[in-house]
Formats: sequence, C-alpha cells, structure tokens
Amino acid sequence: MKKILVTGGTGYIGSHTLVDLLEQGYNVISADNYSRSDARMLQGIETITGKKVKNYATDLCSLTDTRKIFEENPDLSGIIHFAAYKAVGESVEQPLLYFENNIQSLLNLLHCVQEYKVPYFVFSSSCTVYGEPESIPVTEETPLRPAASPYGLTKQIGEQLLQDFVKATDCSALLLRYFNPAGAHPSAQIGELPIGKPQNLVPAITQSALGVIDALTVHGTDYPTRDGSCVRDYIHVCDLARAHTQALQLLEKENKTHACEAINLGSGTGVTVLEAIRAFEKASGRTLEWTAGPRRPGDVMAIYANNEKATSRLGWRAAYDVEAIMATAWAWEQRYRNGETVLSR
Repeated sequence: MKKILVTGGTGYIGSHTLVDLLEQGYNVISADNYSRSDARMLQGIETITGKKVKNYATDLCSLTDTRKIFEENPDLSGIIHFAAYKAVGESVEQPLLYFENNIQSLLNLLHCVQEYKVPYFVFSSSCTVYGEPESIPVTEETPLRPAASPYGLTKQIGEQLLQDFVKATDCSALLLRYFNPAGAHPSAQIGELPIGKPQNLVPAITQSALGVIDALTVHGTDYPTRDGSCVRDYIHVCDLARAHTQALQLLEKENKTHACEAINLGSGTGVTVLEAIRAFEKASGRTLEWTAGPRRPGDVMAIYANNEKATSRLGWRAAYDVEAIMATAWAWEQRYRNGETVLSR
C-alpha cells in the first residue's frame, strides 16, 4: 500500500479525506498539532474505517520537527497538504499570523519533499485565489484578481510557490481550488467542529438552530444578487475528500515530473445565503431565525465553479446536493451535541 501524509489530518476536510484514502486502500499518516482541530477526530475515523491512524502533533512551521516525520517515513509516495489557518475574517484582522503559518509550513514541507524525493503533492487551494471575479462561473483559466483577504493571498502565493518548485524538482502537483465545503460524513461520527463562534455559514446555521449560538446573522443583504445575499458554491465534504483521492490517483497514473495543474472543485451551482437557509429548513423541518447584518470584510459578492475539468481530468462528480449537505450537517450537529458520537465521549 502506498503511504500518504495528510497534513491537517484531524481537521474538517483532512479527517474526511483520511477516511476516503483508507477506504480506497491507501496507508496513511497524519500531521496535525491540534491548534485548530480536535484529536478525537482520530477516534471518529477509527469508528468509521476500523483502522487507527498515526498522527504527528507537529508544528509544520518548524523545519526541524517537520523533517522528523520524513525521517521516520522515508517511503512516502505522496502528500495532501491541508494544514493552514482558513478564517477569512481573522486573516483580515491578523494578516501576519496567516502569512507566517500558511506560507512557512508549506515551505518547510517542500524542503522535505525535495530532500526525500516525494513524487506527488496535492495542495489545498481555494476559490479565494480568483478574488472578485469579473464573470461567473469561474474556470481554471479565469484570471486571478487581487485577493480579497490575506487568507486568499496565502493561497495565491502557495500556488505560485508550487508552480515554481515543480519546475526544479521531480515532483508533480495538483492545486485543488475548492469552493465552500459543508456537510458531514453520513455516519455523523465526524463533521465540522469550529473553534469558537463559527465563521462558515453551515455550522452557524446548525448551531443557531440548536441554540448553541445566538440568532444567525446574514452578513450583507444589499448585494446586487437575486435576493441581496452572497452567492456561494457549496460542496459536500465527502465529495471533496473523494476528489483528493482521485487527484492522487491521477498523479500516480500519469507519473509526470515538473507538472503543476489547477482544478476547480465545486458543485457548479451558485446558492445564495438565503437559499441555503431555506434548504436547511426543508431538510430539518425547522424554521430558522436570522437577522440582517453588515457586509463582512474579505467576502466577495458571488462566486461558483465551472467543474468540467474536475469531471474530465479526475472522473469526479458531486454526489450530494445542497439539501443533502444540510441534512448530513444537521445529523452531525444533533448527534454531537447530544453526546451520541465518538467525539462527544
């Protein structure tokens, strides 16, 4: 079995990707220092797959500590790099924190990729690299405009670093630009677990529905969109996880060097914030209270994906629609809050 390192493996997307990799027959290890995640996710992964995952509680901003992972695992055949801070609003308030963490950790990994000759690298990028696009849906050829937040800028820089890095090494890379991950594993054993007040819409919806947080705030209802709220492209986290496995499989199949390619991962459908709220109400049978608030710094008005390249290159298709996203997110939130999941024990 080929061994894959997943950084940020106990985070939201990382944990679901570890499950998918295990189910597809890969051997996996994780690197996550739990600064923005929960170690109990490893228990959830084991409950779903029946397999234990070794995690290195390593700060990837330390090159010395990062190198120790590679010293113990010289047989790595690929890396999926999720480990990064990701809150747009926080990045506006603390840009240096994001520059230091997101860029330094990537640089340290690339030092080790070069030293230990790891052939394949999948980078967790984001639709934020497009900035405020002139037209939608965006394709991989859509020009990258100035990032609307320091977080988005770190993803633009990360992509450029990888494009230049692969030219000088035998590594090949895929840059997966995904849109708005949401939902939870159908088992409800793992899901989104934000620290503090959630910054993303779906956990804010589910937590407000249970009274965990105060009434939901819709940030901006005066945008020139069909109902005044922002338009986003919601992609189920399990669909996203599968795409990362397929990305590795594509790199292995083509076995190229000096190759770096970007691929959008989104449902291909734009959904407004208010439409997402109505989808939750339909999936849960609950009426959601919300209040209108001001626009949030760093948010773009509207963005969704053209995902034809993901279909043609990866053989990927989204299996979950927005109502299924809401249903799985709601099941996870209820079981977690009621103490019915591994993470609640």
